[in-house]
Amino acid sequence: MKKSNIQPVRSHASGSRRHFLQAAAGAGAISLLDAIVPVWARSMSVLREQSGPGDDLLEFDLAIRAHRMDIAGGKGNVMSINNTIPGPLLEWYEGQDVVLNVRNEMDVDTSIHWHGILLPFEMDGVPGVTFRGIKPGTTFQYRFPLKQSGTYWYHSHSQLQEQSGVYGALVVHPKGPDPVVYDRDYVVMLSDWTFEDPHDVLAKLKKMGDYYNYQQVTVADILDEPTSEARSNAIRTKLAWDRMRMMPSDIADVGGTTYSYLMNGLHPAGNWTGLFKPGERVRLRFINGSAMSFFNVRIPGLEMRVVATDGQNVQPVMTDEFQIGTAETYDVVVEPREDRAYTVMAESIDRSGFAAGTLAPRDGMRAPIPPLRKPPKLTMVDMGMDHGAMQGGGMDHSGMNHGDMGSGGMDHSGMDHSGMNHGDMSSDGMDHSGMNHGDMGSGDMDHAGHDMGNAGPVVARHGPDHHGAGNAGVADLQRDRLGERGTGLENVPHRVLVYRDLKRLDDDFDDRPPGREIELHLTGHMERYMWSFDGEQFHEVDGPIEFNYGERLRLTLVNDTMMNHPIHLHGMWMEMENGHGREIPRKHTINVMPASRVSALITADAPGRWAFHCHLLYHMEMGMFRVVRVS
Repeated sequence: MKKSNIQPVRSHASGSRRHFLQAAAGAGAISLLDAIVPVWARSMSVLREQSGPGDDLLEFDLAIRAHRMDIAGGKGNVMSINNTIPGPLLEWYEGQDVVLNVRNEMDVDTSIHWHGILLPFEMDGVPGVTFRGIKPGTTFQYRFPLKQSGTYWYHSHSQLQEQSGVYGALVVHPKGPDPVVYDRDYVVMLSDWTFEDPHDVLAKLKKMGDYYNYQQVTVADILDEPTSEARSNAIRTKLAWDRMRMMPSDIADVGGTTYSYLMNGLHPAGNWTGLFKPGERVRLRFINGSAMSFFNVRIPGLEMRVVATDGQNVQPVMTDEFQIGTAETYDVVVEPREDRAYTVMAESIDRSGFAAGTLAPRDGMRAPIPPLRKPPKLTMVDMGMDHGAMQGGGMDHSGMNHGDMGSGGMDHSGMDHSGMNHGDMSSDGMDHSGMNHGDMGSGDMDHAGHDMGNAGPVVARHGPDHHGAGNAGVADLQRDRLGERGTGLENVPHRVLVYRDLKRLDDDFDDRPPGREIELHLTGHMERYMWSFDGEQFHEVDGPIEFNYGERLRLTLVNDTMMNHPIHLHGMWMEMENGHGREIPRKHTINVMPASRVSALITADAPGRWAFHCHLLYHMEMGMFRVVRVS
């Protein structure tokens, strides 16, 4: 195993190195440090310098600074950890105690949250919830035992600092034999970088939710349609989405118009490279450390064996591509057998850009980078609507008028969903559960935006509560979408990992049935850029969500919006109910697809106050955040 990298400082490591880091951080020395540190920070080779847990404390010194540095082909104003983006790769060992001395060298408060790590809540690093934050010029010491192993990451939980570079990867090695067999081990950390001030980005989104959406349907797009009939249908479809105050291209709030997508801190031109010898098994620990981006990951020419998600081992499953939501992690093993380069491709979910690197037998090699695929569009399934019930030959959805539903002659151009009361629709005798998709292909129906071929079954309908003014719409039909491919991957001609594929490896299921259920709705208003749970932004709620210490409960999440939301619970696992009984996987972050209903079992075994939120940074900042209290 390659061991040329420099490890983070530990108490039992070289004292001179620790001293050097502190001294070099002074004025005029950052440029020198930049020239040295990226060598190990960017290789992301996992070293595992210990064979097992030792007796010494694992101690690390981390300094958070604001400065200018070279990044993504330019020079930007960054906030970094030990002068690198991402921060240093931390390697810990299950069974040992870890001590982290985090010094704030900025003029604003900061923090570090250890994402996915089970620890005392006072060490969780969320200002205002678990501690007061780290004041300028001070050092906060985190100290906790390591009770787990796997791939995780860490990041600031203060304001928008994560977007500016305050994040890094961490690996906890198991105290026992690792069930995953491999010869090489790399972290692949994905992120999004903007040269804009993140506060300016948020301000623009608040003024115009689609400010960064450059994939809107234009007059030119309509004129490009091949026939007059197609152009007419395109116009009617455009008007229908406009009336709903939505766009089928609302896939990502922020995309490649301002973002540069990075792999281990490097722009694709920088070509992060993981070396291998043909025939070796290479473990790749993918971490989505972005602020706002989902990625579709594939390595053309190599199949991937998925062995872990969110730090937890799963029964191996083969795939050719997977979608990774913000804050999720996936470990895969690949076995390149040819003496050639392979591109590690991470395409943004809206296809506006990509991060990329290379697996190669030698430095300096590259493989072709696949072209970006066609941007995906949202469908009526994502809206929680199901037009399949409207059976009958010759139906044209683009001309449908819902006011006349049931009497034929539907005219979609007159439909205004913004004022539509879905709760009353059932009283009109409209039963979406009986919709027959098989009959939709007849006649001159306009299928634009209506692709339901990948849709999971309807499992519930929305009730009468539409969650107030802070919510623009509800998912009238709630689907189980755990078996669906991620947005935009519905029709790719190869295997795609879905949540339904995941089964835990360990036999450690808590057999107690849940004593109660808590249901929360993910809500928002894109035009006003308000995001919330149950229509209430964080500043509007009266108190925490209460968990009883020791209880087993079910948490059900319903996404009433048209966007994917990666929901993260601190301090405890969410055991995602994906139909596999005692083998359901544990997750710290679950992506809840639009108009879907997801449930998870939770053992409330961690007393204290814990953050619970959407991990899209600007959604969290705008109110999709709650506190869970276990007592």
